[in-house]
Amino acid sequence: MTMVAEKITIEPVTRIEGHAKVTIHMGDDGKVKHAYFHVNEFRGFEKFCEGRMVFEMPYITPRICGICPVSHHLAAAKAGDIVMGCPPPRPASLLRELMHMGQIVQSHGMHFFELAGPDLLLGFDADPAVRNVLGLASVNPELAVSAVGLRKWGQTIISILGGKRIHPNFAVPGGVNKALNAADRDAMLKDIDASIATIQTGIDVMRGWAEANMEDINKFAVFQTGYFGLISPDNGLELYDGDIRLIVNSGAQMERFSAQNYLDIIAEHTEDWSYLKFPYYKNLGWPKGVYRVGPLGRLNIADKVGTPLASVEFKRFKSLNNGRPVENTLYYHYARMIECLFAAERVRELLEDPDIMSTDILNTRMDIQGEGVGVIEAPRGTLLHHYKTDGTGKLEKVNLIVSTGHNNWAMSEAVDSVAKTYIQGPKVTEGMLNRVEAAIRAYDPCLSCSTHAVGQMPMVVDVYDPEGNITQTVSRGL
Repeated sequence: MTMVAEKITIEPVTRIEGHAKVTIHMGDDGKVKHAYFHVNEFRGFEKFCEGRMVFEMPYITPRICGICPVSHHLAAAKAGDIVMGCPPPRPASLLRELMHMGQIVQSHGMHFFELAGPDLLLGFDADPAVRNVLGLASVNPELAVSAVGLRKWGQTIISILGGKRIHPNFAVPGGVNKALNAADRDAMLKDIDASIATIQTGIDVMRGWAEANMEDINKFAVFQTGYFGLISPDNGLELYDGDIRLIVNSGAQMERFSAQNYLDIIAEHTEDWSYLKFPYYKNLGWPKGVYRVGPLGRLNIADKVGTPLASVEFKRFKSLNNGRPVENTLYYHYARMIECLFAAERVRELLEDPDIMSTDILNTRMDIQGEGVGVIEAPRGTLLHHYKTDGTGKLEKVNLIVSTGHNNWAMSEAVDSVAKTYIQGPKVTEGMLNRVEAAIRAYDPCLSCSTHAVGQMPMVVDVYDPEGNITQTVSRGL
């Protein structure tokens, strides 16, 4: 008997930030012909920034997103440093990095324990009614409480420095607007050991899950790409500042360049089924030049990690593919927690640096350049803010290339790969569809950052036959 073709729509994808849908096109043989990841939000943030002053951008751009506002805050300030010609003093850079490490901890911790964790700890096929953070708490309440504490610690660092947990008021072109005092430093140090212990527990959970689910690890969206991100001068993991390194899937370096020259290196491709563009490496062209960013990308381009506990875990990560880039999408979760550990250790290093308490926090001398690019490694990957001004600091053009945009091709490929691997007709189960969503969640996308919109998050999946008749419906969140 020949099976009829069907089209499955997942809208929106759940447990991510922002709004997207997936369409899965089935063939008469019951196999997936192709699956598409559609980002269906409209992007308009850059245009309405035109005409504003560059020093306003550290307070405007965090409103793009409530999940990673610190990244936009700091990238905007770094772009402003260049536009206004006022590089910050070292203590100010240390304080900015400290805030950034707080965001890395809270964002990575939240994603691993609260968004990805239900899949890993409860199973891809678990009942959606319990496959969530509340279900996780019922299974392991101690871990759930520790995970909440970890995120709280990261947010405490942000709020102490920036006055509040989201949309901070701290970094300005030339530095920061507040020095650190001893009481606030001690408050940040207070919970650091407990936070590191929670991160290490998360790493143990991930490693144990990977060992028990190696078959899935090795067939779940494994494909070759380049890798892209900031790097330290000695090729170490870098999250705050540095050159950008681009390698191919063999591990060979193709480019190492300043963010100021990014337009010479990358271009953006468009498709008619998504509002989100597809960046790629110009010299290899589209689509051969696609690459990945974020935790997996950053660990793949790095040769070392500069903090002791994370360095040990990094060496285990590198051994997964004998030193070559790790291509398995589900290892994003492992890489994410290694970075979380690095960030927590880096908090201690920064707070123990003698310059962190200095009052030399602002460079008031300006030499306006008119144009600049601010770059930082947001939790989800490399974030670029490019500002052109009229010479007085008034913005004439703004270009943002956001982490999720860099990963657009990879998420689309992961959706297609997982759908073809796990969905077999005629009956489509919720667990099959959840695996497709999990392919997107592995990248921890922030679609508000990439497209800047808000809305509601119910989900209805309808399966149609070629005549337009609904053959199956699955709903969630209505």
